[in-house]
Amino acid sequence: MATQKKPGRWRAQTLAVRGGQMRSPFQETAEGLFLTSGYAYENAEEAEARFKGKADGYQYSRFGNPTVSMFEARMAALEGAPVARATASGMAAVTATFLCALRSGDHVVASRAMFGACRYVVEEILPRFGIANTLVDGHDIAQWQRAVTPQTRMLFLETPANPTLEIVDIRAAAEIANRADARLVVDNAFATPALQQPLEFGAHIVVHSSTKYIDGQGRCLGGVILCDEAFLKDHLQIFLRNTGPSMSPFNAWVHLKSLETLDLRMRAHCDNAAKVADFLAGQPKVARVLYPLRSDHPQHQLARAQMSAGGGVVTFDVEGGKEAAFRFANALALIDISNNLGDTKSLITHPETTTHQRLSPEARAALGIGSGTLRLSVGLEDVADICEDLEQALKTV
Repeated sequence: MATQKKPGRWRAQTLAVRGGQMRSPFQETAEGLFLTSGYAYENAEEAEARFKGKADGYQYSRFGNPTVSMFEARMAALEGAPVARATASGMAAVTATFLCALRSGDHVVASRAMFGACRYVVEEILPRFGIANTLVDGHDIAQWQRAVTPQTRMLFLETPANPTLEIVDIRAAAEIANRADARLVVDNAFATPALQQPLEFGAHIVVHSSTKYIDGQGRCLGGVILCDEAFLKDHLQIFLRNTGPSMSPFNAWVHLKSLETLDLRMRAHCDNAAKVADFLAGQPKVARVLYPLRSDHPQHQLARAQMSAGGGVVTFDVEGGKEAAFRFANALALIDISNNLGDTKSLITHPETTTHQRLSPEARAALGIGSGTLRLSVGLEDVADICEDLEQALKTV
């Protein structure tokens, strides 16, 4: 690569467009897409030096790739992180973060309100390697403190959480982690760095499913881990190189280009979602509406302290349980039924039977996920059309 833009003191939106950009000798204005698995060396001595870490340069795209490097550098700039590493999916990012640093006998404390697959990793995968866990109500800081043991090495949380949009006090959780000589890992996929930077509140590691809002159009899978140099050197780098959850150069290029519009898109998502939440709150067949910045959200003041806007997801309950929820979803004409989120298209899912179907009824009830609960990822369509679609579907409930 020939040149790299120097960020200087650029602001967030400029970093989203220019951060991490490297140019080849062709001096292209759009970031280059390097679809290559391997790299050639001038001589055998150069190959040896690169593999020993004595010379800079790429060796193999499982280890690193110029397009992936640009995406990582731009994500690090937006999150205010020293370094970032991209992975094949969000779940690859979560799993790699745990397994690269934890050992048999270690202990994890996690908020019970989290994505179903994340909870499966914590409760089912980690114990297979002798790693214990304790789940807590994330909004209750006293529970975090009581759950910590001398063996605790990581605290894990999502904020806002999927799908209940529970908000956790990042700064308070980070202080607990610091006192325990543990690391706080925050899943920032729902907020994105456009709305929230957990490292500013003391988090040690941030993970993303870049499949969601970072891609923004439902195209490519991806994940990101953001951390300090020590965690990368001591744990993450060698794990990623040898286990291979690599992001493809093409997916990295798509997500890199998407970052250029992340701030603009998130502003529009938030504006639409806030209006949809207010609309749903006024409907007689809607029993409950959850949106982080509404005054009736249990942690709305904390959400305002940590987030610059409420995000693009609205969770609500329709009266009549699963039957009514299915009838409502099936009646939607504009909004698609999909377990994905973060798309320009509005998407709705029924968590009880999709993302959180592995949990027991008791576990779902403890989280506030009922038979009538629906998670709506509000897209970028005209908000009047979204509300009209919701209104006509509610007539079937």
